[in-house]
Amino acid sequence: MSVISIGQAVVLGAVEGVTEFLPVSSTGHLKIVEGLMGIPVDDDAVVGFSAVIQVGAIAAVLVYFFKDIVRIVSAWLRGLTDREERYHHDYQFAWWVILATVPIVVVGLVAKPLIEGSLASLWVVAGSLIAGSAVMWVADRTGRHKRGEDDTSFKDAMLVGGSQILALLFPGFSRSGATMSTALMLDLDRVAATRLSFFLGIPALTGAGLYELKDALGTGAGAAPLAVGTVVSFGVAYASIAWLLKFVARHSFDAFVIYRIVVGVLLFGLLGTGVLHG
Repeated sequence: MSVISIGQAVVLGAVEGVTEFLPVSSTGHLKIVEGLMGIPVDDDAVVGFSAVIQVGAIAAVLVYFFKDIVRIVSAWLRGLTDREERYHHDYQFAWWVILATVPIVVVGLVAKPLIEGSLASLWVVAGSLIAGSAVMWVADRTGRHKRGEDDTSFKDAMLVGGSQILALLFPGFSRSGATMSTALMLDLDRVAATRLSFFLGIPALTGAGLYELKDALGTGAGAAPLAVGTVVSFGVAYASIAWLLKFVARHSFDAFVIYRIVVGVLLFGLLGTGVLHG
């Protein structure tokens, strides 16, 4: 019998889809919702389920940015044999995404027991939500927002890609929040920061989902809940991406900062009163 029901899979898929690319921590929200539904957050099948349904959200990015991805990948393939093509930004950007993914892969493999152990605590999630809010607030205030996507560099990609490690080690910090905050500190504008966060998330999250697939299927997550959760995640994430890009073009990140603080404080309250166990 699956440790996660179809109904729970729908809820978790929706939560994943809404929060994966918003800077509010999908991992943190999944753990909170799992705890409220009585699902053991540290169960291997649950951990695997959470990673696999991320693939649905990543598929949404692939579909939403399909033309951009085709352009970048095509430039990269041409550049492998054409020296002139190697001077184009798209060719270079493709390599930057690949290289910027290496740090999180290495840390993810080396620190996997720790990540899935003591750092998976809801207490860590609550603290990381609030700490990440402070970082985001400072980044949005101090960043000069003067550089667009065409102005990104190898240094930008490596620093932003490396910042994903914060979210990997501290669930609740938010991969999107960490990458967007870092990009803002590097003076990218909000739209460029958001798009860079999307592109850098593709290989990292896809790899994590595929890596966990075997364990998720073999530990009781169930094929049907996995499929349902992934499909729901895809649909909701696609809508979330479209909304976020429009939102950041006209607004600051203050709404996300406030929301994260409220959720973090509420989670501390639920843990402190014993409603949730971390």
